[in-house]
Amino acid sequence: MDFLGTSDPYVKLSLTGESFPAKRTTIKKRNLNPVWNEKFKLIVKDPSSQVIQLEVFDWDKVGAHDRLGMQFVPLKLLTPNETKEFKLDLLKHTFMGDPADKKQRGNIVIELTYAPFREDTFKVESPRSGLGSKESSFERLSEGVVLSGAGLLSVIVQGAEDVDGVRHNNPYAVVRFRGEKKKTKKLKKTRNPLWNEEFQFMLEEPPLNDKIRIQVNSRRKGIGFYSKECLGKLDINLTDVVHNGRINQKYHLLNSKNGKIHVEIKWTTTC
Repeated sequence: MDFLGTSDPYVKLSLTGESFPAKRTTIKKRNLNPVWNEKFKLIVKDPSSQVIQLEVFDWDKVGAHDRLGMQFVPLKLLTPNETKEFKLDLLKHTFMGDPADKKQRGNIVIELTYAPFREDTFKVESPRSGLGSKESSFERLSEGVVLSGAGLLSVIVQGAEDVDGVRHNNPYAVVRFRGEKKKTKKLKKTRNPLWNEEFQFMLEEPPLNDKIRIQVNSRRKGIGFYSKECLGKLDINLTDVVHNGRINQKYHLLNSKNGKIHVEIKWTTTC
């Protein structure tokens, strides 16, 4: 707490071995016993080795925020699909033998649930399935699908072919989805780039009515009107991805003479 005897605490959550931005709770103003009751979802790749890190900060309007304490929870302590509560004493840092950690810093209570992604393909059922209906998958989906559960949307930008810039060919791909923008690395002087980069989006529900935009750009050093070019773009409807669990194909790029892009998209559920 600060010198006035109060605090404006919030918590940052992150997983070791990941580059995703940390999650953050709301700030509880002037409160030494905050109750958040907030839920967060993080993508786990290796529960046997990854650790969730919790850091409690005192928010300050000016200057750096003071860290009040921290703790770690190894995910290997969790049983799949079972919720476990932890009440942990906050530490100054990770050096357990440090005398400074003998100071009482309060504690934090957290509930954790590890929900593994399913290995099998996610199947969608229409309310009228089983009635001998012969509609196409798209028709049945458009009538109203019974769906629930969170999942992971993985977008793998494999590469492109015959992308041609007017002034330069240093292509990179930009993936836009629900306000987020992610980029591949830029490859120099090529019309046939191979990126093989994966981007992941954790979603609360299947993206049935969503589209994802992928655009191939070229950029060269310098500032000016011709330093960046669009080499082609496309929008991919995610309905078929949700229905089939996976698509893997090449698409013709709009606004490109012969350009194609190879994209793999997977939808994996946790239930």
